[in-house]
Amino acid sequence: MKKVVAEMSGLGSEEVRVVVSPYRICPLGAHIDHQGGTVSAMTINRGILLGFVPSGNSQVEGVDDIQLSKHTAKSNDNNSSKSPEECSWGSYARGAVYALHRGGNHLKQGITGFIYGSEGLDSSGLSSSAAVGVAYLLALESANNLTISPEENIEYDRLIENDYLGLKNGILDQSAILLSSYGCLTFMNCKSKEHKLIHPPKLLDNHKTQTNNGYKILLALSGLKQALTNNPGYNHRVIECQEAARVLLRASGKVAEPLLSNVEPEAYEAYKFKLEPNLAKRAEHYFSENMRVIKGVEAWASGSLKDFGKLISLSGFSSIQNYECGCEPLIQLHEILLRAPGVYGARFSGAGFRGCCIAFVDADCALEAASFVKNEYHKLQPKLASQINPETAVLICEAGDCARVI
Repeated sequence: MKKVVAEMSGLGSEEVRVVVSPYRICPLGAHIDHQGGTVSAMTINRGILLGFVPSGNSQVEGVDDIQLSKHTAKSNDNNSSKSPEECSWGSYARGAVYALHRGGNHLKQGITGFIYGSEGLDSSGLSSSAAVGVAYLLALESANNLTISPEENIEYDRLIENDYLGLKNGILDQSAILLSSYGCLTFMNCKSKEHKLIHPPKLLDNHKTQTNNGYKILLALSGLKQALTNNPGYNHRVIECQEAARVLLRASGKVAEPLLSNVEPEAYEAYKFKLEPNLAKRAEHYFSENMRVIKGVEAWASGSLKDFGKLISLSGFSSIQNYECGCEPLIQLHEILLRAPGVYGARFSGAGFRGCCIAFVDADCALEAASFVKNEYHKLQPKLASQINPETAVLICEAGDCARVI
């Protein structure tokens, strides 16, 4: 990568800086970040690499468009008909400049760079869009000698995703990418923005916990590539959650922004009968998932992957039954993972309308489980399975670290 950027820029490879921006997984806390819920996340050892040097001038492609609204800016983009994760990754560079300018930062330097994702990996459901946005933010900040906190960058990447690209997601993805630490579970309250790292227990004499004994993370790809914003399901469910909150707040006499995090659990129990069926399902997912996150943090801290895995699987079932995301191939893949040897728990990764499923698996069973999942999925979905590189159909991953410039 350094060699490529050196050739592009005419500079020496020793002057090239590299951003590592990892993909994230969300073991627990699915679909509740946009409602101010509590979430858990960690990064994996796969992601985005961005090699760059300062460009020597302030020219950034599309800089004149960036000051305009997202609709105007996108109208000048050849990729304007595509969804965020299908856009050219240059859209995220323009979004990063837009966000930094919105934050009052003056950029004297652009970047000359080369960006690259983990080879052979369909990153759908792993928040590749947030990883790309964070990579460009860190590169531009490094080039301009800006000192920006992770918390500020979470907000800047939210501006890229929500304001510039028009996606109605919360802050889970960029928070995980920017705040994670190797081996820890990142716990975050999306309403207060407070977070903490949950460390697994340290080894004691003659005592091993399941987390210290070894686990791997399986990524099982479905072959589905339908884009998030082209599917009305994701944004529509956000609206449904807000409407459920509005009904419950009105019934309880509380004046607040229509987010389910503003509804007290007691008020939900007292007035949930007022919700029409779809809204009742969305609210049930929110409140039950919030509780699963709390229990999951306790299980992780105690070193019990068995209990942690059970909660992940329950989260997966609620995503299917109450949040009503997923489709036949993803649901089949989820069920196969649950039958695989050594798997503690499994669920969809990301929005659950395409992409992949994740599972926590005993490290000693990882190879056998990966082979089992690949073979069983091919039997049920031969057409989709044939579109996936067999070498990366089921990846065995490890926990990662936060995004950083190296």
